Amino acid sequence: MESVKVGMADLAAVKSPNNLTTLGLGSCVGIALYDKLSQVGGLAHIMLPSSEEIKNNSNKAKFADTAIDILLKEMIALGARRKNLKAKIAGGSQMFSFQSKSDVLRIGERNVNATKRKLKELSIPILGEDTGGNYGRTIVLDTSDGSLMVKTIGHGVRTI
Repeated sequence: MESVKVGMADLAAVKSPNNLTTLGLGSCVGIALYDKLSQVGGLAHIMLPSSEEIKNNSNKAKFADTAIDILLKEMIALGARRKNLKAKIAGGSQMFSFQSKSDVLRIGERNVNATKRKLKELSIPILGEDTGGNYGRTIVLDTSDGSLMVKTIGHGVRTI
């Protein structure tokens, strides 16, 4: 078994028994997709909600609106069926407190909302979520059963 590391603004898809992990989700969101029948899992570590708001948007894995589409293609190439896909998401913290109420600074919340919008548009149900707060997370997707382990500093470990 290999544990494949997914970096920031990156994504990967694997078949069981390999696992996927990403470190240091702050305002970023980890999007885990899983097909129970084929045991294919995918993980994206997105940094920003929309590729349409940024001029330098060549890295499609960086954005909620484009990363999920690419992840879908990679998973289907490994044998996943789109109709079997389920999602779990983690991250989207507000890592710093701001006096301003400006949405621009609330990147964690915007990432979570953009992720949920895109998954809804693709009719992929979200089975579990560990988002918000003001702390970082590390997540591990187990492709044998689709469980997502969420490790936090000061908030323990939970599986969704």
